[in-house]
Amino acid sequence: MRLTPLDLQNHRFSNRFRGYDPDEVDGFVRMVCEDYESLVRENEALRETVSGLEARVADLTGQEGRLRETLVTVQTLTEDLKRTAIREAETKIGEAEVRAEKILDAAHRRAARLEEQVRELRLVRGRVAAAVRTTLETHATLLEGLLAEAEPEESVRAGAAAAWRPLALPASPGSGQASPIPPAA
Repeated sequence: MRLTPLDLQNHRFSNRFRGYDPDEVDGFVRMVCEDYESLVRENEALRETVSGLEARVADLTGQEGRLRETLVTVQTLTEDLKRTAIREAETKIGEAEVRAEKILDAAHRRAARLEEQVRELRLVRGRVAAAVRTTLETHATLLEGLLAEAEPEESVRAGAAAAWRPLALPASPGSGQASPIPPAA
């Protein structure tokens, strides 16, 4: 059983012969009682402080738990966002590569068409040049024939033929003949 300050104050010792001085004992008991009472109050105050601190520790522990959960959630969310960003970047790069390949393919097809058109135009140019050469040669032959009938002299014919010779074209590549008209510059 615990003693209270009031128990200490009300306690009476029995008197005996040749015992202690009752006034001195009563003064000492009063002094012990006051000290004991202040210790009890201090103990109660400390218990209240400990209770408050324990409540605060419990509150802070709960907050710490929530903060850890939040941190884990933020880390998970960050990793998810990073993975999503990487996937989106890879998708966009892939799409850009596909578009680039399509553009290159279209450019190659167009270049091939242009090369084919250039070949065709060269063939047409060669045919036109041959046709013009043939026409000029035919006209030169006709002109020589007309001149020969109109002027029987050999010298006149030689002069006319000489006059037409400067108009002859250089031979087209691979033909081995001179062209009757000068080449276009």
